[in-house]
Amino acid sequence: MFQIARVAVDKATWHYDKLYDYYLPVELEGKVQPGCRVTVPFGSYNHRRLAIVLALSEDDTREKRKPVSTLVDESPLLNTEMLGLLRYLKEHTYCTWFDGLRAILPAGIGVKVGVGLKLERTVKLDASELTEEERRVVGYLSGKRKEVQEETLLKELGLVSKDLVRLKEWGAVSAAQLDRRRVQDEKAVMVRLTPLVDEGRFPKLTEKQKAVVGLLEGAVCASLKEVCYYCGVTRAVVDKLCAIGAAEYFDQEVYRNPYAGRGMSLSPPSELSADQKKAFDQLYALYRREGPKGALLYGVTGSGKTQVFLRLIRQVVEEGKRVIVLVPEISLTPQTVEMFHSAFGGRVAVLHSGLAMGERLDEWKRIRAGEADVVVGTRSAVFAPVDNLGLIVIDEEQEGTYKSESSPRFHAREVARVRCRYHGAMLLLASATPSVESFYQAKQGKLALVTLKERYSAARLPDVYIVDLKEDPAASGGISARLGEELYLNLQKREQSILLLNRRGHTTTVKCSQCGQTATCPNCSISLTYHAANNRLMCHYCGYSRPVEESCPHCGSKLIRYTGAGTQRVEEELRERFPDARVLRMDMDTTMARFSHEEKFAAFARGEYDIMVGTQMVAKGLNFPRVTLVGVLSADQSLYSDDFRSFEKTFSLLTQVVGRCGRGELPGRAFVQTFSPENRIIELASTQNYEEYYAEEIAYRKLGLYPPYCELGAVGFVSPREDLCREAAKRFAGEFSRLAGTEYKDLPIRALGPTESAVFKVAGKYRCRYLIKYRSSARFRELMARMLDWFYADRRNKEVTAFADPYYDGSI
Repeated sequence: MFQIARVAVDKATWHYDKLYDYYLPVELEGKVQPGCRVTVPFGSYNHRRLAIVLALSEDDTREKRKPVSTLVDESPLLNTEMLGLLRYLKEHTYCTWFDGLRAILPAGIGVKVGVGLKLERTVKLDASELTEEERRVVGYLSGKRKEVQEETLLKELGLVSKDLVRLKEWGAVSAAQLDRRRVQDEKAVMVRLTPLVDEGRFPKLTEKQKAVVGLLEGAVCASLKEVCYYCGVTRAVVDKLCAIGAAEYFDQEVYRNPYAGRGMSLSPPSELSADQKKAFDQLYALYRREGPKGALLYGVTGSGKTQVFLRLIRQVVEEGKRVIVLVPEISLTPQTVEMFHSAFGGRVAVLHSGLAMGERLDEWKRIRAGEADVVVGTRSAVFAPVDNLGLIVIDEEQEGTYKSESSPRFHAREVARVRCRYHGAMLLLASATPSVESFYQAKQGKLALVTLKERYSAARLPDVYIVDLKEDPAASGGISARLGEELYLNLQKREQSILLLNRRGHTTTVKCSQCGQTATCPNCSISLTYHAANNRLMCHYCGYSRPVEESCPHCGSKLIRYTGAGTQRVEEELRERFPDARVLRMDMDTTMARFSHEEKFAAFARGEYDIMVGTQMVAKGLNFPRVTLVGVLSADQSLYSDDFRSFEKTFSLLTQVVGRCGRGELPGRAFVQTFSPENRIIELASTQNYEEYYAEEIAYRKLGLYPPYCELGAVGFVSPREDLCREAAKRFAGEFSRLAGTEYKDLPIRALGPTESAVFKVAGKYRCRYLIKYRSSARFRELMARMLDWFYADRRNKEVTAFADPYYDGSI
């Protein structure tokens, strides 16, 4: 009997992304397990590819099967649960197997599979017999001392694989398998005594050598750095002990800890109010029930939701279970991590994209080894390799950042539900402005609804004032006279203020007053934004930038108009109005450096700044007791977009940012600037009246058939040619309608489009979308998978990429 490995292969397009059977050579039998990575020969040219083993079986023949080449992982990277999650991503998000694998595993553990080429200098070549391509290969390799990746050589010389065939056959160029991990393990040089020391074979040691032996006898082993530090010796002393056989060196893996060296003082749990205690008791009673369960913790801003779920997490950890806590953005992580470090010390692991690749890899290893009880992170942390999982908390659960915009297009909330079902764990969603879908589920009894209606410690909600920009048009996008007066008063009282403007840059539109031409990106159908910091026009989609021109490139006029304020312009205005004020700007341009969110927010918390102006990263989840004034500079910005969630996003953003003030003993006030003071959403957000907002919004959703009354998905089409993109989208829509109306007419489906995407051209590629309202089921997923198979089998679509997005949110 032969062992057969069923594998998925890397770099496979959708059409070829299937499971393939390979037989295990005798030397690999018993070593390869499901969840391990291997290399296999793939395709007619037998190029080596990385593959993941999904299952093993036995067969009495190996006919028409190729052998597995090598084993990459000595032990499985994926356990049974994670293999199930991989299948879930493949089936529910229509991704390739390896796209799903890359979402589950940290990037640093990735392996680059290749062939290393080396010139065998002992083989004599007749230059007259070589082709021009072969001479270039020999010349290139003769200047290299180490092996060169075949892929690198072909790319740099502009050659193809067949140009190497004769050189390999003659033995002039040798080829060897070359597999390299993206990030290597961090190693520490350790020292320990050998058994010969106990036998007394080294009576004539120097005083320094005796000091080293004495230290190691008490400590068993120590790092070379520690030995040299505590004994006051150099490495030469330890080298000598190793040379005579008294000691030996060995390597030991050490974890790169992103928070090493930072104080982690444990603090006792804070006292819960009567409302918080009631909420905790409800949640804990639910947690104690058998099987998977879910709850929504809903409360006004500043009501202490965090302290409630922190107490629940303590209880879960004390009972021997482990916890995952998700936060929506990196900007929320610093305060969250500090809070959890003070509660659980070093038993906290952190996963987010702000960490170096090696640090993320080592945090993943710590979690996998069971060295962390609590995992805190952004969207990808939902895949943390936590066993014995008891609880997943998703804070600010309504945030769009929990949804992935690239393959696999998963939603962290749905993945969390899958994991909780597997472990019989509890899913806890928390927010002051829950998503309409989650609140609907709570109202339907599918989630337990736990409510906090009052702010913690007698703090009251801020007073909110609406500023009509029609009466102060000069303040459009900037600071109105009324808000300016309030900022001045706050500066006099030495209290802090936060200003929200969800637009970075200086001015959003640069336009010629003579001919009307707007400065646009050559790669995208979008206008360029002026950035004063570097005096350039920049595209926020593809990164294109160019210097500012003094005259219009179309008509030569020097009458250039700059309109639409961004955070840079507001910062400039604040410095002009209040020259003594200490202003902090928080947006993508100022927070690119590592740990910049943490350092800047910490400085603001220490009172080193008076005013913080920023994009939505300043609006949510932050707690600054000395902030007593909040200003929303443009409340209309997201109110009239083409997204059906525009009202929900606006309500959430306004409610959250208004809730940043008055959270301590000092009363707060908020000013909302708008051209639509009569708008119902602005009125409801100002009073934080979520229940009334929900009642109106759910009626609108039902009338228009939008989530939660259906699922809304989309198929996106991308091509460098506009005509091909449109034609492919139309063909897909026609075939989808035909198939849905015949073989799948039992499915409730409504399709809209295809149409151009909101931003038609991005990074030189045109985009169309086809919207589908549906009810999630295995039958619908089968239909969508068949449609993607059909699309990629049609040669007319070879220059067009299609992808399915099951959780469409207006981003295509």
